[in-house]
Amino acid sequence: MEPRLIDAHCHLDLMAYPNTVADEAAAIGLGVFDCGVDPRDFAAAKKRASRYPNIIAGVGLHPWWLVDGRCGTAEVDLLCKLASRECFISEVGLDFSPRFTGTEGMQTQVFERLCQTLSQRPLPDRVLSIHAVRAAGIALDTLKSHELLTPSPNSPAIIFHWFSGTSDELIRARNAGCYFSVNERMLASKRGREYVRQIPLDRLLLETDAPAEANTETSARQLADSLTRASKVITQLKTRDAGSIESIILENSRSIFGLC
Repeated sequence: MEPRLIDAHCHLDLMAYPNTVADEAAAIGLGVFDCGVDPRDFAAAKKRASRYPNIIAGVGLHPWWLVDGRCGTAEVDLLCKLASRECFISEVGLDFSPRFTGTEGMQTQVFERLCQTLSQRPLPDRVLSIHAVRAAGIALDTLKSHELLTPSPNSPAIIFHWFSGTSDELIRARNAGCYFSVNERMLASKRGREYVRQIPLDRLLLETDAPAEANTETSARQLADSLTRASKVITQLKTRDAGSIESIILENSRSIFGLC
């Protein structure tokens, strides 16, 4: 079934029953960008995605997994090895929240290495979904230094997931042609809503970032309902016809992920 909604950022591996969610998503016409947080899980995620044309598996290494010791040098090596030949990269990036003070250098080094790998092994239609907390400027600097923001046929589509940077960083990312995936929790904040007002419609995507906690029992219907509620808020913020907004955001996702 052709996707009628696309979740541009969620984590099937962190759900209690990922295969059941995948089955349900296929049945209701929900496209899913399954964002990996540990490269060791990628083989299983890609195998699952091979059975469902509406699911895309991304290889990633979440900065939280890096700083708390769940992943180390071997996993970074694996991430870069896989990323060199894969088109879909997520969730990667930087988190400079106070609880991770002292790890900024290590995080930046890993992100630099990944960006260098992607720059040296360009692929058409590559997608990169980025986690950047108190680090959007550094992330943009790193992407720019490796020419990943330079327009070219092989330039990746850069998505800032749940953008929480400064207004200046938002403008910079927007001017660089980045995309932004937004969810209900982002839209629940005054700043999040204001940011969405400033993001062009042709750069907006919908996401759930589900589940909120690992091993949570989740359904595809819950994901779809969350995306629909987020879309309604965006309609209010953009003061446009709901059908037009939904159509534009869906086309953005279909174009990026090749889901049609």
